[in-house]
Amino acid sequence: MSLKNIEIIAFDADDTLWENENFFRDAERQFCEILKAYQPAEKIMEELYRVEVQNMEIYGYGIKAFILSLVETALLVTDKKVRPEQVEAIIAIGKSMLNKEVILLDGIRDLLEKLAPNYRLVVATKGDLLDQERKLKKSGLLKYFHHIEVMTHKREENYQELLKHLDIEAGKFMMIGNSLKSDVLPVISLGGYGVHVPYYTTWIFEQMNPADIKSDRFFELKEIHDVLTLFEGA
Repeated sequence: MSLKNIEIIAFDADDTLWENENFFRDAERQFCEILKAYQPAEKIMEELYRVEVQNMEIYGYGIKAFILSLVETALLVTDKKVRPEQVEAIIAIGKSMLNKEVILLDGIRDLLEKLAPNYRLVVATKGDLLDQERKLKKSGLLKYFHHIEVMTHKREENYQELLKHLDIEAGKFMMIGNSLKSDVLPVISLGGYGVHVPYYTTWIFEQMNPADIKSDRFFELKEIHDVLTLFEGA
């Protein structure tokens, strides 16, 4: 296997192309503040985590799913005593998240400019379709991408479907993202290349140790622009 064979480079969107996870952390803090009279923040977050895990298969990923889990958690931790104005404030948190400006990560536009002439570039992300489309339009990055794929999940079978749709062998496909579980492991298992570029905060469901991945098709980088160093001399 050689990087010379790479024809398609796919990018995760949230926390790889632009900032995202920090907005969720801010929202969680606001949520705990709204409900502080009922439960301490630790208990609220413990219940929110449980509810999100339970709801993941039903709602999927993204801000809308998160809002529904917030409202359900509020009902649970307050024993259904949460006030209408507090529910309104929780919904307002979600609307604010959906209206956030898209803040590109440093170096991403320059990287895409340099890769686009030589590779087919793809966005492979999960989340709410409408929200991801909105962010892509706001980002100004659409012109660089050959294909946009918003996936319900990022499992081996989902990547297999993507490879089939793109008519590409796994060994000619590289996936770049901030999540080892979603962006790297499934692609490595299929025979493709996985590049991990950590974001400073990672959703608890996506956390794992990079040292657990044993493959010569796995690359751990510090910054997104370091992707270019992989192809030097290739």
